[in-house]
Amino acid sequence: MILLWGIHADEPTEAVMSTLERRGVPFFMVDQQRILDTAIDMNGGAVLAGCLRVGRREVQFHEITAAYIRPWDSQRMKAVEATPFNSIERTHAAMIEEALISWSEVTPARVINRPSSMASNNSKPFQASVLRRCGFLTPRTLVTTDVQAVRDFNAQHGAIIYKSLSGVRSIVTRFGSEHAPRLPDVANCPTQFQEFVPGIDIRVHVIGSATYACTIASSDTDYRYPKSQAPEIRPSTVPPDIESACVEVANALGLLVAGIDLRQTPDGRWYCFEANPSPGFTFYEKAAGLPITAAVADLLSQP
Repeated sequence: MILLWGIHADEPTEAVMSTLERRGVPFFMVDQQRILDTAIDMNGGAVLAGCLRVGRREVQFHEITAAYIRPWDSQRMKAVEATPFNSIERTHAAMIEEALISWSEVTPARVINRPSSMASNNSKPFQASVLRRCGFLTPRTLVTTDVQAVRDFNAQHGAIIYKSLSGVRSIVTRFGSEHAPRLPDVANCPTQFQEFVPGIDIRVHVIGSATYACTIASSDTDYRYPKSQAPEIRPSTVPPDIESACVEVANALGLLVAGIDLRQTPDGRWYCFEANPSPGFTFYEKAAGLPITAAVADLLSQP
């Protein structure tokens, strides 16, 4: 039995569920929008025992051989969000979320991906140190609350970008003169600045020991948020040493599935920006025709 934990509106979760369903692989969907219909009975000890119920459906924990988890904030589910801060509904949702996170850490089942492994994404500087140990170049970086340090960094590199320091999604933006009036705001929020690295974007999805690469052609600094036209995404390949380094990054971070963001410079150098521990792979799969969902389903179905 394969456990899926998330919401139906999430495309990667839906894609994996549909593939398992077509293949006739048993799965148990824990839909977070039904958080108030969800219950857990769990007993600790030498062997984790108990059951998980959603409505009238039930699964024993020992029956679960693998799990694909992409949980959203349970406090933002429709049945919970409108209730008072200290409501029974919010308490129930928090307890279910905590129990499933704890289970996903200690279960012998194959989990894509365990929360402790995904936590590296909460600190981009820490993750960058892992990328460098695996042989990748990373952009020269400044994390600061000092306005003058930003000015000096910009003067040193000529072109810089800024983005989130944590795993919270942000729009990667080129720093320019129009941002000068807002620069004093960094005093209140540590911000990450990096040298701008020119080149071609490549996304490599690591699924187990396999890799699926695609090239992204875009004139925007952050192709995920195009200002002019949609990015052109095509299937691609990367050199064997880069492919091996991507797998090494995923292994070093404890990730069975990862989205590795690379850029190849005009002079042939390879930079790695980050490793996404819960990639929205359907965006790339649809555009490039890569069989990523099938590979994830294969990994979940392995004995």
